[in-house]
Amino acid sequence: MTTKLQKPPVLVVIQLAGGLDFMNTLIPYQNGIIRDARPAVSVPGEDTLPLNDELAWHPSARAFKDLYDAGNVAVVQGVGWEHLGGPGSDRSHFRATDIWHTCESDKISTEGWLAKVVREFDPHSENPLTAVNFGLGLPRSLAGPDVNVTSVGDLDKFGLMPEVELEEERNQDIDIFKRLYTPKVSTGNVHDYLTRTGRSVLQSADMLEPAPAQYSSDVEYASNPIAKALRDVARVHTAGLGTRIFYTQHLGYDHHSMEGTQLPKLLTELTEAISDFLQDLRNHDASDEVTILVFTEFGRRIRDNGSGTDHGSGGGCYIIGDRVSGGLYGEYPSLKQEDWLYGEDMQHTIDFRSVYSTVLEQWLSVDAIPIVGGSYEQINPYTATVEAAR
Repeated sequence: MTTKLQKPPVLVVIQLAGGLDFMNTLIPYQNGIIRDARPAVSVPGEDTLPLNDELAWHPSARAFKDLYDAGNVAVVQGVGWEHLGGPGSDRSHFRATDIWHTCESDKISTEGWLAKVVREFDPHSENPLTAVNFGLGLPRSLAGPDVNVTSVGDLDKFGLMPEVELEEERNQDIDIFKRLYTPKVSTGNVHDYLTRTGRSVLQSADMLEPAPAQYSSDVEYASNPIAKALRDVARVHTAGLGTRIFYTQHLGYDHHSMEGTQLPKLLTELTEAISDFLQDLRNHDASDEVTILVFTEFGRRIRDNGSGTDHGSGGGCYIIGDRVSGGLYGEYPSLKQEDWLYGEDMQHTIDFRSVYSTVLEQWLSVDAIPIVGGSYEQINPYTATVEAAR
């Protein structure tokens, strides 16, 4: 079945920076192995929000449960890639994030996967708002030659900044990018990318200036950073400025300690912000053309470390929206101890590039192979294959 969108499809990407503990978000609450392996961080089964006889949501993810029950959340289980934890690899945040951003698990790449998508949509770099990042820095996934990206720290101030302040904000983003990606990526490549991106900052500010004033909403977002970022996405999207890719991050998921107190707060912030965002779009008759992709750079290990969990594999992704056929996709990794990867990890059951390929082809109507670097089996999380409006 194919359906025709009335407006061009839009992708909102949310990165959960630090490595969300998938096992403590969608919990095998009946499994004694998890309770034994995680005495410090496991959630009592009676406190969870059951999804079925085996899995339950963390109690702080009630907003996700409600969206899932309404059929708007596709949970992709056991997401990862082949080399995590293998001989000669590492578990660094930089490398894991770099793999997700570039679709290259065997080498360092100079081009992000979303940059390639932006080039498909805007081959002549005519609209500096084709891709907009909300937050500090410039996402590696959106970095590429001849690709303009607008990065906004504060939408209310961005369009009102004098040229000197815009230049200062741009320079701050450049400094963050340079610290992250040189010398891993050659100075020349970083310089070329940033030079091209910088040319559009004044035009972007002029185009974004009217957006806050045009927006009104009955939805009351929380005051935390992810809620503010998604409110900004709603304001720009409903302004009709031609943005096809939005990107933002929710920070703080590196729970080597104090997971029991930190994770509930973050899950409440995240899930309520996404729920409010979807309701806001619906109120503006602007949800039909939006898909949200939530990802994190890796999972966590099966055993806790006394007060938290360490970097591991077998995480998860979430595809969310009114066009989504909610449910469980992929296979939850085996928890039998003989199946643990390298004696401490869940083995992933689906490659993250399968998730990207699904969103690219079934939602954005873009050929996935040149973007993800190969052909990967797709899942089917949409109510119908989208025929994209142009």
